[in-house]
Amino acid sequence: KTKIFQQGYTTKGVGKGTGLGMAIAHQIVTEKHGGQISCDSTVGQGTIFRIIIPR
Repeated sequence: KTKIFQQGYTTKGVGKGTGLGMAIAHQIVTEKHGGQISCDSTVGQGTIFRIIIPR
């Protein structure tokens, strides 16, 4: 699950994605806002992303 936040990780085919989206989201949430981001996924049901940003 943590692999999804690594730069370059993608589930898309060659030339279809850069693998930067979730890495950038993780960087913004954690480094710029001191928060946390996580995900839980169940095959056939969906994925939940949790973003916690302190006040």
